[in-house]
Parts: sequence; C-alpha cells; structure tokens
Amino acid sequence: MSETRVLPAEWAPQAAVMLTWPHDQSDWVPWLAQADANFTAIAAAVTRFQPLLVGCRDAAHRRHVQGLLAAAGIEPDRLRLFEVPANDTWVRDHGPITVYVDGQARLLDFQFNGWGGKFDASLDNQVTARLHAAGAFGAVAREEIDLILEGGSIESDGQGTLLTTTQCLLNPNRNRLPREKLEARLAQVLGIRRFLWLEHGHLEGDDTDAHIDTLARFADPHTLIYQGCDDPADSHYPSLQAMAAELAELRDGDGRPYRLIALPWPRPIHDAENGRRLPASYANFLIINGAVLAPTYADPADALALRRLAAAFPDREIIGIDCRTLIRQYGSLHCVTMQIPQGVPMAG
Repeated sequence: MSETRVLPAEWAPQAAVMLTWPHDQSDWVPWLAQADANFTAIAAAVTRFQPLLVGCRDAAHRRHVQGLLAAAGIEPDRLRLFEVPANDTWVRDHGPITVYVDGQARLLDFQFNGWGGKFDASLDNQVTARLHAAGAFGAVAREEIDLILEGGSIESDGQGTLLTTTQCLLNPNRNRLPREKLEARLAQVLGIRRFLWLEHGHLEGDDTDAHIDTLARFADPHTLIYQGCDDPADSHYPSLQAMAAELAELRDGDGRPYRLIALPWPRPIHDAENGRRLPASYANFLIINGAVLAPTYADPADALALRRLAAAFPDREIIGIDCRTLIRQYGSLHCVTMQIPQGVPMAG
C-alpha cells in the first residue's frame, strides 16, 4: 500500500522554531553585536509561544548564546541548544523540511549548495544530519533526499498545493531538471498534488534567485499575502506588478480566485559600504503558534504592513521585529528561522 505524505502549512501546530546563531567565523563579523541582538529579539518573541532549538558553532559559542538568552529573561526550559558548525545563519534553507508520512513526522534532508554555488555551504549542508545524530529531534526519522531544495523557495497550503517561482526551482544552478520531472519528484517526496508557478517577481540584493518567501505567502488555503510595489519610479515596479497580475489569475484548491492582500512597499535601503540595494520585504514573516513575527525596517510603511498582516491573521498576535541588521546580509526574518511541526519531540 502506498504511503501518504503531507507538507504542513506554516500555520499548522508547531513543536519549536529553529535558529542557527551567527558567529565570528561567518560574514556577520562586522555586525556581530547587532546580529546577536537581532537574534535575541527573535528568540524572546518565539519563546513566548513555543520552544526554540538553537544551533551553536561550538562549546564557547554555546555559552555565549546561553548568556545572551539568559540576560533576555528567557526561561531555560524553552531552549534547546546544540553544538553544530555552520557556514552561516540561513536555517530556512539548510534546516530540515518536515512532512507527515502516514501521519508520522519525518525530517527531509535536502541538499543545499549555497543558492546555486554562490557561497560555501559545506558545513550548512551537514547541519540537519548532525543535529539528528545528536538527538535534537528525538527518534523522528531523517530521510536524505538527493535533490537541491531550500525551504525559502516553497510555500505550502497544507492541502497539497505548492507555490514557488520558476526563477529559483528551475534555475540550472540547482537541479537541471525540466519542470515535469521536478514536479514528479516533489510530488513524491512532499506529497504535492498542485503546483502554482510564478514567472515574475524579484528583489534586488536577493542572492536566492527569487525565493517565494520574499514575494508571496499563503495566509490560509484561500488567501495569498504578497509584497506589493506602488511606486512606478522604482526598479521593482514592473516585476512586482506582473507578479500581482499572475497571483490574480491563480485559483485555490476549490477552483476560486484567491483572496489577495498586498503588503506596502518600504523605502529603498542601501548598503552603506557598497551601495547595493538590500532586499527589504514584509512578506518574509514567520507564523508560529498564536502569533506572526513580522519584519520591520524603521520605515513609515511598517505600521501599515503590520495592520495588513493582522487582517490576514485575525486570530494571531502580530509582533514586529526590527530586521535592518538581517538585510545587511541580504535576508530577513523568515530566512533565519525554520519551524519544526508538531510531532517532533524537542530533546536537549
């Protein structure tokens, strides 16, 4: 008898949220104190609602992180800290993607190649396996998948629909598979029955080749919330307008148009050192048990973004997290977090 696989939606009950903490052998060195503060703010918000699993580089780094979290008043019984070396902090892309196989949680360990070979990811690619070997996920099975896939590149409605972008998943720097073969493989390992592909949408400064989690997200099986752009003078305007038109043409699992909620467009933010535009997106929020953690950028549009997220998630508390430090390394709040669904015991 064939097995049934389900890729849960992010709003499904969670066992924990996972972080890989920044350290002094990574690109965070120039802003390490600010990164520590940013990650501590995320940790404090998460642990109000559920446990937190933290990957630390080594024993000394673990003691450092423990000190930061203790100073923030976080209860130790909410924390699970493990020593696991990593190149960087983007756990959304190197952490496990959890599915339910015949109702039982299973950790899928896809390959991670640094977004198409742009960066060294040799340590990142071993994080899930090392955490699993250390007992971080209890007795839950880990399944190694011989396919490159990043968690930030896919969105699930929990009912068999996957939303993604052609720019990322069909990029030859990943798997070199035609769409039909890639869909068949993802249907097999993730239990996907419907694929929604976006051809448009990007953020300048984004190294991921248009991850969906910076552009458009499911708020429920019938609602999509997306990063809008209402400034015709902005270089993003044509692409994000075309993406909005694509979203309007999509249909949900019942064959109806999605309810669409546009997030406001923040002002441009540039790297002071090289002038590169930084990828500030309000779509890079994290759904947890009872709350949504939302990136903010000290921008006049922050308040409107929080209000629109509240409209999309009326039963959850909306908590803004200043992510100006995170975007200095070209990611934001969702990129540095990975939810661990219910059914995975949190050992530690």
